[in-house]
Amino acid sequence: MPEDFSVYLILALAAFAAGGMNSIAGGGTLLTFPALTAVVAPEIANATSTIALMPGSLAGTWGYRRELRPVRSFAFMMMVPSALGGWLGSVLVIWYPGLFGSLIPWLILTAAVLFLVQPFVSRFLKRRAVEHHSEVHPTSLAAIFVFQFLVATYGGFFGAGIGILMLASLAFMGLSNIHQMNAVKTFLAFVINGVSVVVFIRGELIHWPYAGAMAAGAISGGYAGAKVARRLPAKYVRWAVVVIAFGLAAYYFAKHI
Repeated sequence: MPEDFSVYLILALAAFAAGGMNSIAGGGTLLTFPALTAVVAPEIANATSTIALMPGSLAGTWGYRRELRPVRSFAFMMMVPSALGGWLGSVLVIWYPGLFGSLIPWLILTAAVLFLVQPFVSRFLKRRAVEHHSEVHPTSLAAIFVFQFLVATYGGFFGAGIGILMLASLAFMGLSNIHQMNAVKTFLAFVINGVSVVVFIRGELIHWPYAGAMAAGAISGGYAGAKVARRLPAKYVRWAVVVIAFGLAAYYFAKHI
């Protein structure tokens, strides 16, 4: 029996809800991270949350394998800035744990704003979408490398909201098939999180008992969320995420005053 069963139960339930949110609308980190900060230091909460939600990223990548196949050369090319940025963001957490703690309100506020604008970006992507068009403009390649590196650095440092950033950049690159864009986004998010997990493990920032309980909850929640997603409009869940995120941002700003 764990030293405090109620803590494990609350964390597992938070991860279950996060897994469901990720399946429906995204934003699961905005539940798991605050739950963990109640019992561990912020940098440990960040690392533990990342590894707890990793199974969902892996499952998502596998689920998009067919859509990824036509653009796999581009996705593999984007692995380089994704891995480098994910590594840099993660080591910054280790090197400057005090900085990470002080930036928590701003990171959560950034994630809240990203989720707020997500429906508008999605509508823009649909207007741009041309079925079966997946050609990437070579002249934009340098810019997307730099932008993806910056997104990955943010992802390695905190991570909530990187999906919408990548979707927006892929649209401006000329990758217009929304299913292929989601496939590339999911694959690159897995790369970023995978590198981050390796760095966090080496830095001994993961609370393994909590991570195990939360991973089980996240897997169950992701499966349940996929079922619910067929019946529940994602916009309602997304607005709930936005409200929660702004509330958390206000809480952490007040806490740091």
